[in-house]
Amino acid sequence: MQIAVYPGSFDPITYGHLDVIQRAARLFDQVIVAVAQNEEKHPFFTLEERCKLAATATAGLANVEVDSFRSLLIDYVLQRKARVILRGLRAVSDFEFEFQLALTNRRINEQIETIFMMPRDTYTFLSSRIVKEVCRLGGDVSPFVPPPVRSALQARYAELAESAHCNRSHIG
Repeated sequence: MQIAVYPGSFDPITYGHLDVIQRAARLFDQVIVAVAQNEEKHPFFTLEERCKLAATATAGLANVEVDSFRSLLIDYVLQRKARVILRGLRAVSDFEFEFQLALTNRRINEQIETIFMMPRDTYTFLSSRIVKEVCRLGGDVSPFVPPPVRSALQARYAELAESAHCNRSHIG
């Protein structure tokens, strides 16, 4: 069985991520969307929220599973009995960092291959960071993320705005 692990923060999952996942699901017997716990990135959504959003977004794909990990990626890949790490490349600017990661992973375990996939050209500009910024400023993110993700983003920004409003009210 050919198993591919697609790791990332998915904070939040976008249509660009989904494009890569859908195409990978046609190439591999199983695709594991591995949501990384990386506190250094200061995620907008909790690990559990990101997993739930990714699971909802991929629910129609029978051979796709969503999981989370907190360990070294290579250790997680081996634990899941996979031999492929799947990475998305949007632009040339992504390549240098991704290339370094792939070489590092190969140095740790040369039995694990890294495969790069590019999303459709309509998603090459898209990043979770941009989606969050558009939503924070009140823009429509529906072309970029599935409806449950849009709703979760809007709800979180509404909570933050309410919290900021309450904090300002108590100061005066």
